[in-house]
Amino acid sequence: MASPPSDQTRQQRRPTMKDVAAAAGVSLKTVSRVVNGESNVNDDLRAAVLESITRLGFRRNASARDLRQGRSGTVGLLLEDVADPFYSILSRAVEDVAREHGTMVFAGSSAEDADRERELALAFCERRVDGLIIVPAGSSHSYLLPEIRAGIPAVFVDRPPGDIEADMILTDNRGGSRRGVEHLLSHGHRRIGFIGDAPEIYTAGERLRGYREALESAGIPFSDTLVAQATPTPASTAEALDRLLAGQTPATALFCGNSRTTVSVLRELARRSTRLALVGFDDVELGDLLQPGLTVVAQDPGAMGAAAARLLFQRIAGDAAGPAAGPPQTVTIGTRLIPRGSGELMDP
Repeated sequence: MASPPSDQTRQQRRPTMKDVAAAAGVSLKTVSRVVNGESNVNDDLRAAVLESITRLGFRRNASARDLRQGRSGTVGLLLEDVADPFYSILSRAVEDVAREHGTMVFAGSSAEDADRERELALAFCERRVDGLIIVPAGSSHSYLLPEIRAGIPAVFVDRPPGDIEADMILTDNRGGSRRGVEHLLSHGHRRIGFIGDAPEIYTAGERLRGYREALESAGIPFSDTLVAQATPTPASTAEALDRLLAGQTPATALFCGNSRTTVSVLRELARRSTRLALVGFDDVELGDLLQPGLTVVAQDPGAMGAAAARLLFQRIAGDAAGPAAGPPQTVTIGTRLIPRGSGELMDP
């Protein structure tokens, strides 16, 4: 019978099933049966194997097992920024669904850089992930076609892919924006400014459309002079407010296109004495503690992440009765208006 590995040997490498078999004095097949939870093992032999597993610190090689089954037990998640609160909630929801499927999640941030997105997505594919969930940064995703044809499904979240057909989980950006502007209109405002993200971003464009539709439905002409779109920075926000609040008929209310813009606007308004009604798209942490509380059109990033993960695992499973067998799916998640005070200020 082979001698069990020495302490020095165990420090140099991870213990294997062969090491467990040698330490327990049983066959490799017996260890395999115990590790895989099979019932046809003598109780004494099972106890010896389990004691050796504990003593040696053996861990089953799940990667090797999954690869033998044609899966890696991992999925890739590509976000704009894993530190952003919106994407943190979305990521957690993906993890929760993945855990139900015995799958780990690799996550990375694209930082709105199309080249970085491509690099990370292909790096995940090289590690043989079973599928991808992507918040797209670029407008071209044809680089994924060979991977998709090879059996790696992809679900896009928050924004559609640029040049391929694929599953999408989107927010009702236009409808949510329209509802937020209608809320300001209902409180007597007619000069409503829009401060949004860079215009080339899909969500920014959709939210501007909702803003425009709400005004036009109320019989108020759309005016470019009340719109400012740029990546939110202290300088861009100050410039936008200077323009929107200038002249004899300044804006009396603002609709902000995302949470970062809203926070930037709040910081700038705190330096001024201007009184404005304000509604933001996306909720903001501690927004309910402001005076007045921040009125928002809230997305549900948790629902988006969960829906994306469930659809991805349906594709991975190849369920002939579900969407895996059909054309790409588009799921739209609704928004809700949360009135807290800032959007209810009357037109002065």
